[in-house]
Amino acid sequence: MKVLIGGKGRMASLIRDLLVQRGHTVTGMADALDLSELETFETADMVIDFSHRDNLGWIIDYVRRNSCALIYGTTGLSDEQKQQLFDLSREYPVFYSANFSYGVAVLQEILKKAVSLLKDTFDMELSETHHNKKADAPSGTAKALLEIMNADHEYEEVYGRSGMCGARKKEIGVHSLRGGTEAGEHTVFFFGDQETITITHHAADRKIFVNGAVRAAEFLEGKPAGMYTMQDLM
Repeated sequence: MKVLIGGKGRMASLIRDLLVQRGHTVTGMADALDLSELETFETADMVIDFSHRDNLGWIIDYVRRNSCALIYGTTGLSDEQKQQLFDLSREYPVFYSANFSYGVAVLQEILKKAVSLLKDTFDMELSETHHNKKADAPSGTAKALLEIMNADHEYEEVYGRSGMCGARKKEIGVHSLRGGTEAGEHTVFFFGDQETITITHHAADRKIFVNGAVRAAEFLEGKPAGMYTMQDLM
């Protein structure tokens, strides 16, 4: 495949290295700071972006102009930007996920079952931890897990607690920790009567997201227009 990478940061470099190792061609790396260099790159048949939501506009333009596929893993999108991705998927193949770890995809499937069995008699809480340079909170993965936990919107979502907040209501607490070089940890707590169940996914290295992105790219090659997710890889 010929792949254009959005961004020039650490994730972009790791994705580039793995693509080359697997025999693919990286046509270039670009971001919104200097788009003039796009004209110097060979035309790509796929774009992979894990950079910043501010790059979404030119990436969508590039996909439309070159009729290529898109692997998109940037988090912190607005509702409008998410809709732009879904609109794009009507014409081109788009693989979108807040987390490209296969383990997180499995966690989501486990969580669906656990929530259905426990939510009526257990209190649910969610925590996530990331490195000190992460821009958005809660993480995109935490939001995806929360959608599973509160699929019917029957719980109030409480982001942190302080002061005299009183006894717990029908709510799900969401807590974000930031520090050091933590690649990412997500834990769902089920607190019952004299018992607690926790489900945790810990990412030891960002390379697991890189592996997932390249795996998704190879999966998407030749696919028809549509919106694809990690569940399609299972």
